[in-house]
Amino acid sequence: MKTSSLLTTMNKVSFIMALIIFILSLNSCKKHPREFTILSGSENVPLERMVSDFARKNNVVVKFKYEGSIDIMLELQNNASSYDAVWPASGIWITLGDKDRKVKYAQSVMTTPVVFGIKKSLAMKLGFIGKEVKVSDILKVIREKKLKFIMTSASQSNSGASAYIGFLYAFLGNPEYITAADLEKPELKTEITDLLSGINRSSGSSGWLKDLYLKGDYDAMVNYEALIIEANQELTRKGKEPLYVIYPVDGLVIADSQLGYIDNGDAKQEDFFKKLQAFLLNEETQHKLLLMGRRTGFAGELKNAPAEVFNPDWGINTRKILSPIKLPRTDVILKALNLYQTVFRKPSITYFCLDYSGSMTGERSDQLKKAMEILLDQEKAGVYFLQNSPEDITVVIPFDGKIMDAWQCEGNKQTELTAILDKVRNLSPGGTTDIYSPVILALDQIVKTDSTKYIPAVILMTDGESNTGKSFGDLEAAWKIYGRDIPVFLIKFGDASDQQLSRIADLTTGAVFDGRKDLVSAFRKVKGYN
Repeated sequence: MKTSSLLTTMNKVSFIMALIIFILSLNSCKKHPREFTILSGSENVPLERMVSDFARKNNVVVKFKYEGSIDIMLELQNNASSYDAVWPASGIWITLGDKDRKVKYAQSVMTTPVVFGIKKSLAMKLGFIGKEVKVSDILKVIREKKLKFIMTSASQSNSGASAYIGFLYAFLGNPEYITAADLEKPELKTEITDLLSGINRSSGSSGWLKDLYLKGDYDAMVNYEALIIEANQELTRKGKEPLYVIYPVDGLVIADSQLGYIDNGDAKQEDFFKKLQAFLLNEETQHKLLLMGRRTGFAGELKNAPAEVFNPDWGINTRKILSPIKLPRTDVILKALNLYQTVFRKPSITYFCLDYSGSMTGERSDQLKKAMEILLDQEKAGVYFLQNSPEDITVVIPFDGKIMDAWQCEGNKQTELTAILDKVRNLSPGGTTDIYSPVILALDQIVKTDSTKYIPAVILMTDGESNTGKSFGDLEAAWKIYGRDIPVFLIKFGDASDQQLSRIADLTTGAVFDGRKDLVSAFRKVKGYN
């Protein structure tokens, strides 16, 4: 080979190598996307993609941590530095939780009223169509056994809390503000307990409640207008009867969806937050939110609301500015939530089926005992508004390859709850796993109670796969015979079988909660569903 040819070839190779190095250096100079974590209510799930797309253009990855309102409040109080922004359904949870004043720039992105959605044919039968409906009108038909409804827990979720405060306001005669003394009035207790007796399923999440309505067969749902719209769109697609929206004229609360920045001293995070907030409030995004059933503009006034979304045939009123009640002081709200949990709400009957098979040794057993301590110790339960009421029934069924025992407590006497807790603490794991027998036993016991008096639930915690005893077929057969709406909520721990747990949840319109990272938190969340 000639020297000139060799040099030419070497030059080409050198050029290619230099080009490769240059390209690699460019890639190495690209900034890795920063993470930005938002502590959010579940009603914002439909907005996640919109936010993530905007963030991606700014080389930021947004992570949403969805929590109920009480957990948002508690996270702000105890763990705010783990998040960059907070976006609850209502700014009241920022006020209640932001003890260290770390939240800045909080501003309403959109609004949605908390309303009753009643099957249109039933709403017509009740005489609710084409008229202003008061909370007393709703109470009347509940007392007459003409209406039952599903609603989130007022002590766990903003939609439930908002509706509940609206009910209190109406029963108290529409005062300018509710006071602590107002909450002690005997006639209020009678009216609010009678109204809440109409609840036949509860939950800790507004989004999950909407999904429950779509899966089940219920007369009515209390939820955000935006989620009623989403439910109606799905019902219409399936050829099913839509819900008719009722705005209680004397007890209406509007969720203001405030987005606030959590100041952890990072200027770059603060700069991105301002860009995100501006994006959400710009005219184009606000129009997109309107198309998603969220109200925008001053006081939720809708001048150009698309009729296919805010459908007047669904009872949705866009012609007038809605007049919400004035929320009480924070101390009054906290007292009202405690009274809801311990006095006013419909009693619950809860069966805890706890896995004590051989794999639940060491740290796993310790976490289980800690979780049950938080629920059974009423002082600790009170931190999360999960206390028992005097009429609640609590039953604990420990199991391995067989049912080990069953311990029951009626009411909220701490001595009796502590006796059960001591038995939980003294148990030792061992043996195989049969998850179906304790659930069947729980269902068999619950169906013997007055279905109109309690909100029932079975909570099953397991860390393994059922490998002995009864089968899913046995549970399914029992479920069909019982014919009662009794959800089974499942807490997945350790190596629990996803398939087995999902089949139980689907059968019973329950849900699976992941307790592998934090079993205590999982128990708290699932208890908030009844």
